[in-house]
Amino acid sequence: MSNPKPDTPRPALSTFDAVMIIVGIIIGGGIFSFPPLVAGMTGSVEWMFGAWLLGAALAFIGALCYAELATTFPNAGGDYHFLTRAYGKDVSFFFAWARITVITTGSIALLAFVFGDYMTRVFSLGTHSAAIYALLVVLALTAVNLAGLKESARTQNVMSGLLVLGLLMVVFAGLTNPAPAASAPAAAVGTGGWPVLFGTALLFVLFTFGGWNEAAYVSAEVKGGDKAIVKALLYALLLVTAVYLLFVFALLTGLGFDGLKASKQVAADVVVKAFGPAGEKVIGAIVALAALTSINATMLVAARTNYSLGNDWPLFGFMSRWNSDRDVPTIGLIVTGALSLALVLIAAVNKSGIKFMVDFTAPVFWFFFLLTGIALFVLRLRYAHLPRPFKVPLYPILPLAFICTCGFLLYKSLEFTLQNKAIQIALYVMAAGVVVWIAARLRKG
Repeated sequence: MSNPKPDTPRPALSTFDAVMIIVGIIIGGGIFSFPPLVAGMTGSVEWMFGAWLLGAALAFIGALCYAELATTFPNAGGDYHFLTRAYGKDVSFFFAWARITVITTGSIALLAFVFGDYMTRVFSLGTHSAAIYALLVVLALTAVNLAGLKESARTQNVMSGLLVLGLLMVVFAGLTNPAPAASAPAAAVGTGGWPVLFGTALLFVLFTFGGWNEAAYVSAEVKGGDKAIVKALLYALLLVTAVYLLFVFALLTGLGFDGLKASKQVAADVVVKAFGPAGEKVIGAIVALAALTSINATMLVAARTNYSLGNDWPLFGFMSRWNSDRDVPTIGLIVTGALSLALVLIAAVNKSGIKFMVDFTAPVFWFFFLLTGIALFVLRLRYAHLPRPFKVPLYPILPLAFICTCGFLLYKSLEFTLQNKAIQIALYVMAAGVVVWIAARLRKG
């Protein structure tokens, strides 16, 4: 077997590294915020756990679909590469545009402020403390990633491991300090026997499980053969699912069902009950760590979209450089860091504006996610001759279930955006993409 070309991605990550990257992206603020909402919308313990279990099952189905795509077409471009193969470079361009300008960089900026808000409670740096912390963490983690893939992976391994331990600390606090037993009220069910708001509750659960698809961006960089990324995806989701279910069960045990529904800060309420006022600082540290872990992993995968876009479009060719000594797309990382810093500065003036932009471009993300699901069918037909190290079991049933899930999330995100009269945000982002796309096409000739 010939050695890979220089200055291109090569297998440099262990399966454990990949698992920790995926875990770090998945476990974010959602698990600290959404359990009360899910409990309130489902209305009973049984339906609440039903929503979490169904969300986990749908995440596993999606992961199986991505496992086939990633093992058949391993590439640093991830979704971008799958969309290019299925629909051409023009369609994938708009996915990359939305991802580079808002989806990943906006998430990094918001997570940086989550970190800054919690650190300010520990030690304030003055009037703009949260913004200063946000800027510093983006700069620091950009530097870590620029130092090399090994350094970034090691940092990720430590942070993801500590994050899981932090969640397990909350589990311990809840299980060892149970609330008095009380019966939960019956759920308000619709005509089909399901809770009226079960679909909305499932939306929050799926959001909490979101991020496993980012594994595709390191599919070409995991050592251990064609199926290594499959193992990484499934191990990561198994770990996250186990921790999430234990976490929710501990919240239920520590607060009771009514207490869980009414809580504004569930993890803090459980830990303070167990450890006293010091528990608030413990939870602050865990949430800050969750933000750090997600930022680092998001930077790592986001830069690979930039690199892939640079390979396909001369206008962005400056991002196509790959440092084979450090196993990183150097310019791609600098661009991600710079855009994230710009959004942090904007958010320092109007944080709600950045959150508004990220929240209301969700329909764009789910639209392309849906296209990726459909791409599995397109690519099976178009590249039927290619060997597939892993095939989705129960084809076409499971891929269709994944597509339906994406369609449901697209519908719900559109509904949310329209209710808030903010669909123009998504349209503005994509309209700007059209202008840049025209320039890119002209440059391409």
